[in-house]
Amino acid sequence: MDLLKKLGYPKNTKLLIIHADDAGLSHSENRATIKTLEDGFVNSYSIMVPCPWYYEMALYAKNNPQYDYGIHLTLTCEWENYKFGPVLPVSQVPSLVDENGHFYKSREKLRQNASAADIAKELEAQIKKALEFGLEPTHLDSHMYSVGAHPEFFKIYKNLGEQFNLPVFLNKQLLQMVGLDPKTNLSDSDYTIDHTYFGEFKYFENGELYDYYKKSIENMGYGVNLILIHPAFNDDEMKGVTINHPNFGSEWRQIDLDFFTTEKSRALLKKNDIKLITWKEIKYLIQNNT
Repeated sequence: MDLLKKLGYPKNTKLLIIHADDAGLSHSENRATIKTLEDGFVNSYSIMVPCPWYYEMALYAKNNPQYDYGIHLTLTCEWENYKFGPVLPVSQVPSLVDENGHFYKSREKLRQNASAADIAKELEAQIKKALEFGLEPTHLDSHMYSVGAHPEFFKIYKNLGEQFNLPVFLNKQLLQMVGLDPKTNLSDSDYTIDHTYFGEFKYFENGELYDYYKKSIENMGYGVNLILIHPAFNDDEMKGVTINHPNFGSEWRQIDLDFFTTEKSRALLKKNDIKLITWKEIKYLIQNNT
């Protein structure tokens, strides 16, 4: 679907959501996310309901409804020494956990072991836990895009959007990243983000991540775009969470925080004629059947 047209903008418009993943992962992640919202120009984030620091961020979301936030549906835990698992009792979703009761580290392990029935139960429970706390999410998205580990899981993800009348983060690039064919998993009626920008390890490894974000803004195309980041402080807590995992590690997350809280970076939006929007506008389309 031509989302730009549905939102009422001419075809030569550059719209952008700057979205922070992983709120709730840690106190460091929460502090940094809040800083990018209040002192920077990030305008959307999503919360990991199963994580230990979920409550802190959920309370912030509840008390600061002016900010756009979604539910970061979580089925995997990639960290070496920092673990979490489902919000449901393990006995109700046994296929989602390893021998220690934690989520699997990778999409591949999830694909090999998880049942669609357990996926559906757990993801619905995560959404309901947030709603019962009084949160009013603007959308649904997915940690590590693990909902794309199998076509059946992806159907559940899309169905949850319909069930709760919320937009879900759909994007061809992310589907290709996880190995799903966009042609068979997306329909013409889906509200799809035209282009998603996310850092790759090669940019971080070569010291080019900051420059990647700058060039992404400078070369942004027409349509509905989204920049996906993971802000946190490079502090002892985050170093502990991300030990032996430089890909999206604490140093990477500090760069995300630094870039999206500087006035020099913010000025690039105006210079390149980019208009910020949020998931709320897309949610309005869905909930009003427009």
